[in-house]
Amino acid sequence: MQVLLAEEYGFCFGVERAVEMVEGALGEGATVRTLGPLIHNTQEIQRLEAEGVRTIDAPGDVTAGETAVIRAHGVTPQVQRDLEARAERVIDATCPFVTKVQKLAERAAEQGRDVVVVGNPDHPEMIGVVGYAPACTHVVRDASEVAALPPLHAPLVVSQTTLKLKTFLEAAEAVRAKADAEPQVVNTICSATRDRQDAARALAGEVDAFYVIGGKHSSNSLKLLSVCKEQCERSFLIETPDEINPADLTGAERVGVTAGASTPNWLIEQVVSRLREIGKAEARP
Repeated sequence: MQVLLAEEYGFCFGVERAVEMVEGALGEGATVRTLGPLIHNTQEIQRLEAEGVRTIDAPGDVTAGETAVIRAHGVTPQVQRDLEARAERVIDATCPFVTKVQKLAERAAEQGRDVVVVGNPDHPEMIGVVGYAPACTHVVRDASEVAALPPLHAPLVVSQTTLKLKTFLEAAEAVRAKADAEPQVVNTICSATRDRQDAARALAGEVDAFYVIGGKHSSNSLKLLSVCKEQCERSFLIETPDEINPADLTGAERVGVTAGASTPNWLIEQVVSRLREIGKAEARP
């Protein structure tokens, strides 16, 4: 059984940057607290916890002398101010791609325009973005939700950074019918998301089974699974090698592997190693 890795997979720039910032603070002897999980990967969070990092639920949980970290998904301006008022130091590890969406929304609001963000309204990234333009921002999951929006004034249309491109483009087109002027459409899906989805799609059409390694609540990992299933029905989302069921690989000669943007290399290596073990066991007479 051949195990093939997609051309693009694993940690994206924003996630790698956030982890490096936390590890840098630990190296300086800081007591590190992250507001919410730093990234959407339970195993990597557990590794950081073993080094002393703790996750807090609200700014009020920070005490004097501690370093507070804003996770890669970003927060609202008010939450950032609350952290700065309580912590000894605040490290802003917001992904630069997310920061771009925040600034675009803020600028449009200052100009008196409406903002439509295509994404999951319950996702931390979306909650943070809305905080930059709370009075005029509308979050829709897809084109089907656009019809329920009120009339829109010269709207800006942007997206959650981990969205599927097709979903974004369809929603942007639907916004035109609600707008009093041509919408400003800015594709804010991060390049890492696009690259990983394209690479997964290409490989999924060439294999008998496919594994996406990532958190079950990770938006970009779930999107990768959706992309893979379009090409390969036997596609699975797993968090650890223990979740691989050898029975799912019966008759598979080629197995594809990719990983979400929050999945560390050490975990990817464990999954690949386990798949190769299964392949060797099946090859024995």
